[in-house]
Amino acid sequence: MRSRLIDLPRRFLTAGLLAVIVAALMIVATGCGSSSDVGDGGTVSTSTTEVVEATTTTTEAPEETTTTTSAPDTTVTTQPSADTITLKAYFSKDEKVCAANRVVSKTQQVGAAAMRALLEGPTEAEKTGGMVSNIPKGTTFLGLAIADGIATVDLSKEYSSGGGSLSMFMRLAEVVFTLTQFPTVQGVNFKLDGEPIDVLGGEGIIIDHPMTRADFEDLSPAILVESPTLGNTVSSPLRVTGTANVFEAVFKIEVVNWDGLIIAEKVAHATSGTGTRGTFDETVSFTVDKPGLGALIVSSESGKDGSPINVIEIPLQLEP
Repeated sequence: MRSRLIDLPRRFLTAGLLAVIVAALMIVATGCGSSSDVGDGGTVSTSTTEVVEATTTTTEAPEETTTTTSAPDTTVTTQPSADTITLKAYFSKDEKVCAANRVVSKTQQVGAAAMRALLEGPTEAEKTGGMVSNIPKGTTFLGLAIADGIATVDLSKEYSSGGGSLSMFMRLAEVVFTLTQFPTVQGVNFKLDGEPIDVLGGEGIIIDHPMTRADFEDLSPAILVESPTLGNTVSSPLRVTGTANVFEAVFKIEVVNWDGLIIAEKVAHATSGTGTRGTFDETVSFTVDKPGLGALIVSSESGKDGSPINVIEIPLQLEP
């Protein structure tokens, strides 16, 4: 591959902003790192918002479900300790869902841990990068139960307060994406203060069935990168995973260094596209001489003129 410079004003974060984001992430322990993916949401019913400490060294599923544990993601060089796990909280950026890594104490109740991480909101570095939470301040996590692939999450009544229809849909999406990261959860039902609800807020949003990611396709970016996430430290080969709904399921992956030089690029393919969201799991190799800032950029091409569309930029720390 022949390296070339990208158009920085259109395609890459400014050097100053990127430096602020990555520098901040380096001192926010909950915002970076990686370990084995967690396989299940667990079962919990609790009125406390404190993180539940692990009682064993394994992540167990309820009897109705089966635990699936993926192989460790070796592309991230900064590994948490054996007493922690990495999971994701989903926020929004530019009115679309986005993923953020969270390192938490190892626990059987990973669904509860993910919900607590979600309610804590984006880190300051992630806010600088454009991430926001649509969940109202004061919302409390009250409990979570999982049976037959359906998670029922119980939140305090503050969850339904304030905001217009977009905010309501986004806060629903943030919860649904956060819980459905676990393969034993396909849909999510909601309770407020212990009472099941089928309508949310004054906007009257109907949620009378288990909500799935498909219910929020309009709020999902055309290319949703779920790994790596903002501020991760990565080395080659870099594994890039997520979902996409793009023309003919084809899009481009690029890795750029601090100078905006493309040091890796690949044509990627999702399992489906053109109106149907598919998954992708791609690996790209790159070379850097020394540690430094960079970014992962994904995009698809316009069917009209071939110009880049659906562009997503994720600042990273690149390691040799």
